[in-house]
Amino acid sequence: MDLRSNEPFWLVKNGLLHTYPSLRTDLECDILIIGGGITGALIAHEMVEKGYKTVVVDKREIGYGSTSSTTSMLQYEIDVPLYRLQEMIGIPGANNSYLGCRDAIYKLRDLAQEIGSSCGFEEKKSVYFAAQKKDLKWLLHEFEVRKAAGLNVSWLEKDELKELYGLEALGAILSADGGSLDAFCMTHDLLHYNAKRGLRVFDKTAVRKVTRLKRGIIAQMDTGAMISAGKVIYCTGYEAQGLLPEKIVKLKSTYAMVSERNLQLKNSICDTLFWNTDSPYLYLRTTADGRLLVGGEDENFRNALRRDALLGRKEVKLSKTLKACLPGIDFITDFSWCGTFGETKDGLPYIGEHPRYQDTYFVLGFGGNGITFSVLGMEIISGLLEGKPNLLSHEFRFGR
Repeated sequence: MDLRSNEPFWLVKNGLLHTYPSLRTDLECDILIIGGGITGALIAHEMVEKGYKTVVVDKREIGYGSTSSTTSMLQYEIDVPLYRLQEMIGIPGANNSYLGCRDAIYKLRDLAQEIGSSCGFEEKKSVYFAAQKKDLKWLLHEFEVRKAAGLNVSWLEKDELKELYGLEALGAILSADGGSLDAFCMTHDLLHYNAKRGLRVFDKTAVRKVTRLKRGIIAQMDTGAMISAGKVIYCTGYEAQGLLPEKIVKLKSTYAMVSERNLQLKNSICDTLFWNTDSPYLYLRTTADGRLLVGGEDENFRNALRRDALLGRKEVKLSKTLKACLPGIDFITDFSWCGTFGETKDGLPYIGEHPRYQDTYFVLGFGGNGITFSVLGMEIISGLLEGKPNLLSHEFRFGR
């Protein structure tokens, strides 16, 4: 399946960071990770840390799937508001999910520092603003619920939003915890760092068949090579849906554009992530090299051709919406692209074992929080391999 169209900004910006061979000979390992995007790279790092002999394979170039088209906004906010998630799964599970995503932002910051990544991680605040008057009541309720859960939030009135950011909005939740990075760069930095510690990485190597033995698995590659592994971990996003008997994800097309450099922006805008209560919602942030990145206009995915054909029209709509929110910004588009992502019924990922498959794990971080979910997946999978499930492994399980 085609995950993206045109050339996302991150591919143009970074070029070819590191290259890896295809797999041509048989090998053995403890852990086989299928998928070489940001999720696979994070899980691989954890596996190497724990001392597992680990192999990563990807059918594309490393990072050329969804990782290349992500906007890499790091938020604890899940696509389902906290008050609604509490109604769906209970207060403890909902609060733990939000707090876990908050903590994941800083774990990712520490990891970027640890490996010396040049991904441009930046800590940022986050503004969640009311797009329409009808949204104010529930957004205020959401503010109170977050505050009660222990999240560091404050409320901004219309005049404060205008003064601080030049933002035309009726009210907003200001969260102290957020961040941004270049996920494509972070993926390559993680894999390169761990390749020097024994991780083996192969790209342009597709898995054709996985045979489950009494203990472990054998994976057959399209190159003719075979991998014998104790466990296999799928980090393939919504493409894993084809392996599962139940439908767990709804596909969406999303659109993004990034401005030319040297926009005259307030420091407060550069230090903040923005998204609104519309459905689909608008989101924006600055990049480490001084651009403004804007995204949204999501719609149900039908096929890649239809998605791509809408890019020009969606770019115009995003520009108009941005102008209405931030009328003082003269946005000139430098790059625009579109991609596909997945939504779940409760906004939560699916991480863990599936009852249908033995010795098989999945880390499927769907929605707008995919990267922070993947960070949580590092601890969840590590714990499950050691027979020590945690609270979030229960909330993110299959069959919930």
